[in-house]
Amino acid sequence: MFTGLIEGTGKLKTIEPRGKDMRLSIQASFDLEGFQTGESVAVDGVCLTVVSWQARAFTVDVSQETLSRTTLGQRSVGDEVNLERALRLGDRLGGHLVNGHADGKARVMARKQRGDSLVFTFEVVAELGRYIIEKGSVAVNGVSLTVNRCDEQSFDVNIVPHTARWTTIGTWRVGDEVNIEVDIIGKYVERFVRTMQESDSPSTGGVDRGFLAKHGII
Repeated sequence: MFTGLIEGTGKLKTIEPRGKDMRLSIQASFDLEGFQTGESVAVDGVCLTVVSWQARAFTVDVSQETLSRTTLGQRSVGDEVNLERALRLGDRLGGHLVNGHADGKARVMARKQRGDSLVFTFEVVAELGRYIIEKGSVAVNGVSLTVNRCDEQSFDVNIVPHTARWTTIGTWRVGDEVNIEVDIIGKYVERFVRTMQESDSPSTGGVDRGFLAKHGII
């Protein structure tokens, strides 16, 4: 589990195809004190397992499934990626709960300067867009961001200067693809409501569709 608060960036040192899978070696820009083989790390928002590490460099394996859903298979040696180590119990949750299980990809439609901030517009398939709500949270390449505006197939986010400097966001250009993870709570609520709708048994009270609507959840 992650928070979407990026600890720093890393640079891809080597990319090794392994059949339909891939092994990546990454040089981190920050100290990896306490790093352990087998721990989880989010690379551009994708949760991966550390195979080996030394000093500030570490190696991870990427499966065919992950390559098919994310931008990791499009990366080249020398590219920078966002890095976040797994959340520890007792840590502050400054972003939002992020699994590191990317739902798919989005494309940068527009990049505009607004004062000191950057405003990005992303194109996303409707299958994912339905989970994105105004003032809700979304993880873009692992960065926890607040949605300013959205419709079924696009959304806007505002990037403050600190975030642009501390992550790879400042390098994004129109046409670039990024990894998207929508808020997990929305997916669970949808599944819960759909299951109730498909059930033939009448509601016995408690939490049902009416309760969720009354309290503004749906």
